[in-house]
Amino acid sequence: MSSAALHPMLNVAIKAARAAGAIINRASLDLDIIKVGAKAYNDFVTEVDHAAEAVIIKTLLEAYPQHAILAEESGKEHGNQKSDYQWIIDPLDGTTNFIHGLPIYAVSIALAHRGQVQQAVVYDPTRNDLFHASKGRGAYLNDRRLRVSRRTRLSDALVGTGFPFRRGDNFKRYLKLFEDVMQQTAGVRRPGAASLDLCYVAAGYYDAFFETGLSPWDVAAGSLIITEAGGLVGNFTGESDFLHQREVLAGTPKIYAQLVPLLQPYSRVINTEETGEAPEAAPAPAPAAAQPKSRRITSTRSAGAEDAPF
Repeated sequence: MSSAALHPMLNVAIKAARAAGAIINRASLDLDIIKVGAKAYNDFVTEVDHAAEAVIIKTLLEAYPQHAILAEESGKEHGNQKSDYQWIIDPLDGTTNFIHGLPIYAVSIALAHRGQVQQAVVYDPTRNDLFHASKGRGAYLNDRRLRVSRRTRLSDALVGTGFPFRRGDNFKRYLKLFEDVMQQTAGVRRPGAASLDLCYVAAGYYDAFFETGLSPWDVAAGSLIITEAGGLVGNFTGESDFLHQREVLAGTPKIYAQLVPLLQPYSRVINTEETGEAPEAAPAPAPAAAQPKSRRITSTRSAGAEDAPF
């Protein structure tokens, strides 16, 4: 899709993402001089995160000064918080990868109108890959239209995930979930940048992705890119309410439906910080054929996206 055909707000988001990507790429050439801090145990932030976020916010507010901003590093400190339009920003998703020189990280920018994501950009600066979508107009990687994969059997599916890493996370519970998924799929991968993981579902590299403990800026942009590519996104129970639920499941329609009964017993209980105590052992997951609630999330598919081939 040519830049002339893109929505004006999406063009501004792309400009902001590329500006942040330039800062990140320059910094990646000399990682030894970067100052690294920690927001919490194993949750790192660098001066590069802050610089990238600053240029994104500057670019967005120059174009739309009345819009609201929700950014990972500065929260809701910028823009007009009463606006119906809110930009949701992760300036450097995959900071831990970045500070180790592992080239798997991205800039994520989404625009929500009254809580519904309308524009989305995820930019991989190391590969110069630009994933983008406008609601009802399809999802793209650079100029190539994206479609989710055609796979329909869970046993053939490659699934992405993210491991818990914070103090208080219920690691034993997650390992049981990991074991359940690993034994019923073709493989599980964990690159370490959720925004890119979601785009990989849209591009058909993965057939599904799930993770707990995520914030809105981790998933807002990628969720629209997936639905515009013909996929589904929701929480572990198969409902469309996921943006603020700290859990996300995304995938091709058929694979998504088979993962819901596997993940449902673990919904919102992986993290002991949310439950207040370590939960008891999970009940045995329902067989994939049961597929409970799998039809409840069809509304998360973009109305403008054509039916996915499956």
